[in-house]
Amino acid sequence: MPKTRDDTPLVIFTPSGKRGHFAVGTPILTAARQLGVDLDSVCGGRGICSKCQVTPGFGEFAKHGVISRAQSLSPWNEVEERYKTKRGLIDGRRLGCQATVQGDVVIDVPPESQVHKQVVRKRAEARDIVLDPATRLYYVEVEEPDMHAPKGDLERVVAALEAQWGLVGVMGDLRTMQTLQPALRKGGWKITCAVHVGDGRTPPRIIQAWPGFHEGSIFGVAFDVGSTTVACHLCDLQSGDVLASSGLMNPQIRFGEDLMSRVSYSMMNPGGAQEMTKAIRECVNALIGQVSAEARIARGDIMEAVFVGNPIMHHLLLGIDPVELGGAPFALATSDAMTLWASEIGVEMHPDARVYILPCIAGHVGADCAAVALSESPHRQEEMMLVVDVGTNAEILLGDSRQVLACSSPTGPAFEGAQIACGQRAAPGAIERVRIDPATKEPRFRVIGCELWSDDPGFAAAVGPQGVTGICGSGIIEAIAEMRMAGLLDVDGAVGSAEQTGSARCYADGRTQSYLLWEGAAGGPRIFVSQADIRAIQLAKAALYAGARLLMDERGVESVDRVVL
Repeated sequence: MPKTRDDTPLVIFTPSGKRGHFAVGTPILTAARQLGVDLDSVCGGRGICSKCQVTPGFGEFAKHGVISRAQSLSPWNEVEERYKTKRGLIDGRRLGCQATVQGDVVIDVPPESQVHKQVVRKRAEARDIVLDPATRLYYVEVEEPDMHAPKGDLERVVAALEAQWGLVGVMGDLRTMQTLQPALRKGGWKITCAVHVGDGRTPPRIIQAWPGFHEGSIFGVAFDVGSTTVACHLCDLQSGDVLASSGLMNPQIRFGEDLMSRVSYSMMNPGGAQEMTKAIRECVNALIGQVSAEARIARGDIMEAVFVGNPIMHHLLLGIDPVELGGAPFALATSDAMTLWASEIGVEMHPDARVYILPCIAGHVGADCAAVALSESPHRQEEMMLVVDVGTNAEILLGDSRQVLACSSPTGPAFEGAQIACGQRAAPGAIERVRIDPATKEPRFRVIGCELWSDDPGFAAAVGPQGVTGICGSGIIEAIAEMRMAGLLDVDGAVGSAEQTGSARCYADGRTQSYLLWEGAAGGPRIFVSQADIRAIQLAKAALYAGARLLMDERGVESVDRVVL
């Protein structure tokens, strides 16, 4: 079991945030299992299955109050060396069954080592829009070369695009010229060009050319780079359909659960910003791989990308040190929108794909808030509208057609299941809906991946061998609301004892009380709501309320007509 003495090393797991003190020599896999961390293993700790790979984080972690050093883990051993020689091991990775605790250490569990695959809860909402992509396909018939009119192939393609489609000043780069001649000759001087038509500030540019009439499509990806979760949606740029969606925990969590912790990591650890940039770009590329595989398309057919995120995520994605955002006046490197080549920021799609990054509004009000404003359009409403983008760093908009105000509010990761005793990301087996009977105080719940409630016949069989694994953000919010309505919490949010509530599910947990949601079955974990969980949600909710109240006071209103979450 985890130790409680201060003289034993502290092991902190990310992205779950779970931590505990363990004796020197404890395998990382053992520590993970005792804390209920989602770390896979099928070989019984013999170092042959590769499922328990972890990435130790080294440096000073002010948020956690620890300094994690290379000496905090046992040296590389023969089993790991043999595994790397035979099957390969990513630089910086260790096998959790082989590495043992030697000192305070921060351990990141990468997505591929987690038992339960994350489910994207940031869905793509379909709306009626006029499809107007920045990159389009144009079929042209090109004049054959003539020795009496010595024009190059590129120049004749540009002339054809202008004559047949009205595209003026089209340009092509070296990669275009390397593929253009073979395409023209194979297509009998008929080709299809993917052209980025630009925004009026830059000339149209040829991205790709195919022989003849190209019957396929081209694609774009949209990314929401959140502090805790990164979501990706793949779209067909010709039909507008969303073809695939995926999401991952932001791997930067191992450097700090909130934004200022990551700024602090950059300040206190040389090269820290570059580490975080590398981590988020790897995450972005992993998601592109996932959605491409799901839709069965080639990465090279992705020709557009749009990114939004708060200013710190924005800067780190671009490879800009966010240190200036760590203190007043919170100066942005740029507040303008940016258009880049995919290859400039290491995004693995067509190398000439265009990447558009929405503008940041202010030091801690970012491109994600700008996207929310475009989507919900409070500036076009006559009614007073409050828009809240709930997340680790929440963005809040308040206004109408006369004026719109915006602010950010640091809610922390509790709403996304982090820093919760039995919390986890949204994945199959996670509790997402909760109901508690006010009379009996008995709970019923639903888990992700199963349509049955826990008291329905066949629930145990339906959840399968994975069982009930934890509780995600939506689940903890509903659980606390239901506990309050069932009389299990007082007005301040304190959990009552079994004697006070009349429920044996309330039990002493140290100096406070906890409420048992699920006893666990077949060796599965017990799922409960602790007093600390309730305080974490209360703090997050208070941060949201404070931000909304601040904007209402600034606008001089006491009520709003419409709330959008």
